[in-house]
Amino acid sequence: MIFDIKHFSIHDGPGIRTTVFLKGCPLSCWWCHNPESQRFFREKLYTVGRCIGCMECLAACPTHALSETEIGLFTDPEKCLRCGACSDVCLAEACEMAGRELTVNQVMDEIEKDRAFFDESGGGATFSGGEPLIQPDFLLALLKACKDCRIHTVVDTSGFSAWNVLDSIRHHVDIFLFDLKLMDDEKHRLFTGVSNRRILRNLQALSSGGHRVRIRIPIIPGITDDDDNVVAIGVFAAGLPTAPPIDLLPYHHFAAAKYERLARAYPFQDMRPPMADVMNRLAERLCSMGLAVHLERS
Repeated sequence: MIFDIKHFSIHDGPGIRTTVFLKGCPLSCWWCHNPESQRFFREKLYTVGRCIGCMECLAACPTHALSETEIGLFTDPEKCLRCGACSDVCLAEACEMAGRELTVNQVMDEIEKDRAFFDESGGGATFSGGEPLIQPDFLLALLKACKDCRIHTVVDTSGFSAWNVLDSIRHHVDIFLFDLKLMDDEKHRLFTGVSNRRILRNLQALSSGGHRVRIRIPIIPGITDDDDNVVAIGVFAAGLPTAPPIDLLPYHHFAAAKYERLARAYPFQDMRPPMADVMNRLAERLCSMGLAVHLERS
């Protein structure tokens, strides 16, 4: 189950890449910027501003789950089959479906379209999410197919997985982009819904196995941006067998519109990205610990 494939990506590993986003995630981060990635099944997104009022979707819906209101269409979640009949007839693309089932060959056909750019830039394929490890057999098959075609591979992961899943794929992955959000386990449970203990164990095991890892820290104002948290991550990273480089990723609010389209509440409606001086200070703290730091600008 895929919810997006982005060509010409430059932020998901070295060079120009094709990023494949697998649907489903065991975490429920409050700041998630891909809310359509969280659930494993297909979901409908509705953009009221695009709707031209043709009502073709009402006629197409096999269960009559749609109704017209003063502020646009309403979908009855108990009746909706998530079949995509409404999006199929929506010429204005006000109704869209997030999630489609593809085969390994179909995904590889998309990746192969960019091979010339991979060869020129040192890029390749990145598998992200959601959480790609939640579809382990499919991910493994994709990684093996890439290796058969000599395509560089990156897996972007939260690290929340049974070790046997990571163990099955790790020798087919050139680089792991590994998210670390909060070192305090209680806060990690509060803001992501899961403990970080398995995540830290898996990161330790990957590093001990000699695998290339980049740690990514999302800087969320008031949650992950305090010095104690970032320094604690730095201490953990510096203590790994091979200290990995660290990417600092500032929060952005571009996902707010997605929550609205999914008819979900967005908890950070008024939050703004962290100030440049905050990002610089955190980067300097990590650099002072002997870590290589990349500061991504918002």
